[in-house]
Amino acid sequence: MPIKESELILNPDNSIYHLNLKPEHVAKTIILVGDQDRVEKVSKYFDRIEFKIQKREFKTHTGYYKKKRITVISTGIGPDNIDIVLNELDALVNIDFGTRQIKETLTKLHIIRIGTSGSLQAHIPVDTFVLSTHGLDINGMLHAYQLNNINTPDFEQAFITHTNWSPNKARPIIIEGSQILRDQLKSEQTYEGLTATAGGFYGPQGRVLRLPVQDAQLNSKMDNFEYNNIRISNFEMETSAIFGLAKLLGHEALSLNAIIANRATGNFTKKPALTIDKLIKYTLDKLVE
Repeated sequence: MPIKESELILNPDNSIYHLNLKPEHVAKTIILVGDQDRVEKVSKYFDRIEFKIQKREFKTHTGYYKKKRITVISTGIGPDNIDIVLNELDALVNIDFGTRQIKETLTKLHIIRIGTSGSLQAHIPVDTFVLSTHGLDINGMLHAYQLNNINTPDFEQAFITHTNWSPNKARPIIIEGSQILRDQLKSEQTYEGLTATAGGFYGPQGRVLRLPVQDAQLNSKMDNFEYNNIRISNFEMETSAIFGLAKLLGHEALSLNAIIANRATGNFTKKPALTIDKLIKYTLDKLVE
């Protein structure tokens, strides 16, 4: 049965609604960045760019890096934007826009987030890279979907018990990232850990300006949490949503973050642009090895 126009929304030129992309505009390897200005910071290394477009915060460049076709897209901030981007990327490759039906043969995308983040562990200093082995979803977006056993209940229960997680908040979900991309992108330059994904920057990440938070000790509880030698390495706003939706849709996804702050020591990088640029170049070179 065709997908209704109200559910799969297309623009007058037959491009997908928010991203403003057509299927031919998307490579099978996709880099996601939060900041739209960071798209050019990735694509400046391309040997050539074949396509550019922007709608709202969603900017896309598709081109070639050392003969590998890559698309880089800005998502904006937060799991709600990831919900839009991941679903629309999947629609571009796995739904026939003419018939509005799911294709019989599905395409698997390789999706890599290049982001910035704050470390929760003193041993992960600023200006280093964190590769997320798992995403800890504490924002609730994924609860809109049937999880289909993509999560890790024992791991989640250990976290809930350790933090005395409030039943008034969305139940935490922990999703493992792609082992294929992990093997491709890891090196002695990367730290590994569990990346927590919050639904906001201030209160949801324990920052207090004028408003008190529901659990003032949450960050310290998270700092000390460990399960099967895995600790929470960093806090940001996209990774678990990417991991969860990618796994549900049958894609490979991994997250790499440049550490620009250390919440445990209170340090902030003196050279954020340089650290991000190094991570971009590192990721591109790993993708073509």
